[in-house]
Amino acid sequence: MIPARQILTPNDLSRFLESSACTEIVDFITALNDKIIGVKTTSPIEDSETIKKILSLLDKIKQANEDIPPLDTKSRFGNPAFRNFYDKCEKDIPQWLADIVPADHIEEASTYLKESFGNRRRIDYGTGHELNFLAFLLCLYKLKVVQMDDFKALVIHVFYKYIEVMRGLQLTYWLEPAGSQGVWGLDDYHFLPFLFGAGQLRTHKYLKPKSIHNAEILDEFSKDYMYLECVRFVNSIKTGSLRWHSPMIDDISGAKSWEKVNLGLFKMFRAEVIGKLPIMQHFMFGSLIQFTGSGAAAAATDDCSHGCSDHVYAFGQEFPDCCGIKVPSAAAAAAAAAQGSSDASKPRDVFARPIPFD
Repeated sequence: MIPARQILTPNDLSRFLESSACTEIVDFITALNDKIIGVKTTSPIEDSETIKKILSLLDKIKQANEDIPPLDTKSRFGNPAFRNFYDKCEKDIPQWLADIVPADHIEEASTYLKESFGNRRRIDYGTGHELNFLAFLLCLYKLKVVQMDDFKALVIHVFYKYIEVMRGLQLTYWLEPAGSQGVWGLDDYHFLPFLFGAGQLRTHKYLKPKSIHNAEILDEFSKDYMYLECVRFVNSIKTGSLRWHSPMIDDISGAKSWEKVNLGLFKMFRAEVIGKLPIMQHFMFGSLIQFTGSGAAAAATDDCSHGCSDHVYAFGQEFPDCCGIKVPSAAAAAAAAAQGSSDASKPRDVFARPIPFD
């Protein structure tokens, strides 16, 4: 079964938030989070054979990225070569999943996995795409491909590997942040590594939320905790203090404990990710994650008063005045600035220097 969009109106979204599908997603994230409380990213964790297969799958996706270089477009917006990468993965993923997922569910699982790379047409990426990878993992759990005993490795090894793959795609193809607010205030792309990273730190005796302002702590401990690695990454592509370029992260650092941060991010996830129509209008449902919307999909339109046909809108979402205006990622701007007037035939020198936030 091919998953399809079901959340097309504000009423659909309200019904979804009260549905068993929403509960399944939140409960799954909670269960994953509970398994990695106090666990370092570098902790020795034994992988089951299935986890090894999933990691091998992610290695194949990473290799596809390396095999398809960006085109020299002299633009700092999304690189069209991403579409070639996407098409290759779309073609090969069913075969790659053949020894992981039951044959009658490969099409459904493939849809969530390919959607987790970003949008092929817009060449962008955001929390909705990240949510699709979470949905892919939930499908594996519901199919009993992975067990609860695998949850620790599913976060520390599989999900973290996915973030590594996505960083590669973001830096290679300069994926644009999906939406003008990126991840609604955390970084340009991700939300869940902050949530899981805060879970990892919940029992730490010495590192506090305010520790993210200490560069030496970030350098020393970012390899052990996802949250610190995320902050380190943001600092690597933006200049100035967190207060200026990432005010939400800066505000969160004022919390008294990592437990408060972790629990607060769960509330934020519900309100700012699965609670946002512009994000959830693109999420799809099938036989494994089930929800039925208003059935108004046939009346949906991609057109607007500006004559644009390049956007998708949910009913009840107003057309923005900025139709057609793209938002480059900080990574793209940093790399473009670094290239300057250098020979276009030379490889991109990403992160030669950070760029000012403004």
